[in-house]
Amino acid sequence: MTNDSQQIVNKAWNFAHVLRDDGLSYMAYTEQITFLLFLKMADEQSKPPYNKKPVVPDNMNWQSLLKLDGEALELHYRKILEELGKKPGMLGEIFKKARQEIQNPSTLRRLIVDLIGAEQWSSMDADVKGDIYEGLLSKSAAESPKGAGQYFTPRDLIKAIVDCVQPTPDDTVCDPACGTGGFLLAAHDYVVKHHGKTLDSDQKKHLRKGFVHGWELVPNTARLCIMNLYLHGIDADPCPVRAGVDSLASDPGDRFSVILTNPPFGKKSSIAIVNEANDLEKEDSTYERQDFWTTTKNKQLNFVQHIKTLLKVNGRCAVVVPDNVLFEGGAGETVRRNLLKTCDVHTLLRLPTGIFYAGGVKANVLFLDAKPAQENPWTKTLWVYDLRTNKHFTQKTNPLKRDDLDEFVENYRPGKRHLRKPSWTESIPEGRWRSYDYEDLMKRDKVNLDIFWLKDDSLEDSADLPAPDILAQEIADDLQTALELFTAIAEKVKA
Repeated sequence: MTNDSQQIVNKAWNFAHVLRDDGLSYMAYTEQITFLLFLKMADEQSKPPYNKKPVVPDNMNWQSLLKLDGEALELHYRKILEELGKKPGMLGEIFKKARQEIQNPSTLRRLIVDLIGAEQWSSMDADVKGDIYEGLLSKSAAESPKGAGQYFTPRDLIKAIVDCVQPTPDDTVCDPACGTGGFLLAAHDYVVKHHGKTLDSDQKKHLRKGFVHGWELVPNTARLCIMNLYLHGIDADPCPVRAGVDSLASDPGDRFSVILTNPPFGKKSSIAIVNEANDLEKEDSTYERQDFWTTTKNKQLNFVQHIKTLLKVNGRCAVVVPDNVLFEGGAGETVRRNLLKTCDVHTLLRLPTGIFYAGGVKANVLFLDAKPAQENPWTKTLWVYDLRTNKHFTQKTNPLKRDDLDEFVENYRPGKRHLRKPSWTESIPEGRWRSYDYEDLMKRDKVNLDIFWLKDDSLEDSADLPAPDILAQEIADDLQTALELFTAIAEKVKA
C-alpha cells in the first residue's frame, strides 16, 4: 500500500473511532463510507475530464448534500438512501434497504466535508482506491474477526491467481461466493490492463455488462461488492451479483468460462433464507442435487462440486480450499476421484499460514480445467508448489506480498504450461515445485492430495520455531479440525 493510500486509510479510520463513540459498529461505518464515497465519485465522473452521464438525479446527488447542514442534512441524506434504493439495475441494488445510521448531523457533515469531500477519488488509479477500501475492510476485520475477515482474500494472492489464469475480453468470469468482489475486480482490471487498447466495441460492452457474475449470501456484503463493481465501470441490468442467495441451493443453469473463488470456510453447509425483516436464517442441511457426485454436509466439498457444474467445457478455475478437501475420506475421496477423472487438475499451490484473518487456517489454491466427457481420466500430471513449509507470514509484521508469489507464477508458466520444469530433484531436495503423475496420485491412500516433501526446519531446530502466538493458533486450529472430524463420525454412528 502506498504512503498516500495509508494516510487516507488512517484518516478514514480516525473518523471510524468518532462514529464508534456514537454507537456505530466498524462494519456499519465502512458501509456508510461506501454510500458517501459512491455519491462523491458519481459526482466527480459527471464532470471534466470524465464528462459521463450523471447516474444520480440532481436533487439526490453529492452537491445537494454540500448545501445543507444540521437536521436538514440528516433528513435529506436519509431521503437519498430511500429514493435511490427504489431505482432499477445496479444503482437500486447498491442502495437497496440502505439505512442512515449516522445519527449526529455534525458528524455526518464532518464526514462529507472533511473526509470524503477533501479527496479527488476518481483521479486515483484502481490500485489506490482498492488499497483504501481494503485498508478499511482489514481494519474492520481486525477489530471484529467474525466481520469482514471471513470475506477477505489477500489482494496480492488474488493478483497472482489472476496472473496465472489470464482472463481474456471474451471470457465470462464467475465467483459463486464473491464477498466484496476481489476476484471479479482483479479479473476485470487484468483485462483492462492487458487488452484495454485493443478492445472492439462489442468487447467493451461485454466488459461492462456481461463479463462478471457473482453470488453473495450476506446482503450487506453483496452491496459493497456491487458498489465496487459499479465504480469500476461495470453497469449491467439485471445486476450481475445475486445478493442474499445461497449459490449452493441449486444449479442456476448458467455456465462460465472462468471461475475464481474463495468459498467460505467451515465444515457444515446450511441453507440460508432471508426473511421479511431481511434477517439471515440458517438451517443445517445437506444439498440433494442430481448434478453432485455425492451428498455431504461439508461446505467446501459442495462448492467444489458446484464449481464443476458451473464451468463451461474447457473452462478454467482457481479455487481456494482448506486442507481437509485434499485429505478427507468418504465424500472427500469421492469428489477427488471424480474431479481428477473429469477435469484436468493440473496445479496445486500450498498456501502458508498467517495470511488469512482466521488464524492458523491451512489452505491451498487448486487450479483445474473442465473437459468434455471421455472414458480415460483427463488429469495427467498434478504440479505442486509448496509455499507453506518453512514460510511464516503474519497480518501485521510480515504480510504476504505479490513478489512472494513471483516464483510460483514463473513456474506456473501461464499460457505455456507444457514448458514446465520442476525445481525439485533428488539433488535439489529444497525445490518447492514438483509434479506427480495421475497413477501416483491414485495409489495414495484415499487419493490424498495433501502432498508435501520438504524438510520442516522447525522440527529439526527449535530456534526456527514460529512465534508462540502462531504456534498456539496452529495447535488450536488442529484441535478444532480434529473435533469436527470426531463430531462428524459421531453423527454417522448415531445415524
